[in-house]
Amino acid sequence: MNTTPHIHAMIVAAGRGSRFGASVAKQYTLLQGQTLLQHSVARLACSDYVDKCLLVIAADDTTAQTLDFALPIDYAIGGAERWQSVQAGVGAISHSGADDSDLVLIHDAARPAVPSNDIDQVIEAAMTEPYGAILATPVADTLKESNVYSTAQSELTNETVSSNHNHAHSYAKRTIDRSNMWQAQTPQVFRLGELKRLLAYVLTHNLSITDEASAFEYLDFPIRLVTGSRQNIKLTYPDDAILLAAILTAQS
Repeated sequence: MNTTPHIHAMIVAAGRGSRFGASVAKQYTLLQGQTLLQHSVARLACSDYVDKCLLVIAADDTTAQTLDFALPIDYAIGGAERWQSVQAGVGAISHSGADDSDLVLIHDAARPAVPSNDIDQVIEAAMTEPYGAILATPVADTLKESNVYSTAQSELTNETVSSNHNHAHSYAKRTIDRSNMWQAQTPQVFRLGELKRLLAYVLTHNLSITDEASAFEYLDFPIRLVTGSRQNIKLTYPDDAILLAAILTAQS
């Protein structure tokens, strides 16, 4: 196992961020005069392990190449799903002559506040692992599993039900034991060869994955959890922008 591998940094920025609900793609939301994408690249630039970055963007993206970044940038065109964008980035890295024992660092454009120390820690952890390591935080809140009931069924007394009665509500079903629960963050860092193999497996078996680590979990390949900062939040909903602006101000 190569414990001094080269690090290939990649930021996945091909999505639109539909839950965020803005007219501009989420990664181009402005905070403190710069886009989320520029902030996220700048965070990677703080690490001595990262000397350039691959941006995986949408085919119709006309914004990324007009921006100034804190690192030299290469580009790849992403797919409809996140894992397809990662696969495109991994293909570009592999074609550049990277060794299978090298490490691929994958970061979200929408996590602009990751502390640079966390980036170094997850890279150093991955260097000692056969598959990789990810940043994550232990779950602090009480977790509830829900059931959803429609009031239309319980209030159906004749053939027509008033539309204002036809609602579905969520109700607490049970509390989940959070003692072994973690919230995944990025960067996530994996061996290039293993990541290529896992993404091919995802394609062949038509798996639905929300992050790259979950593909390794399907095959019981251990991915190390490295405790990250709670400041490393992801811009998902409009309210998150207020929190991120405050965090970036405090960090600076």
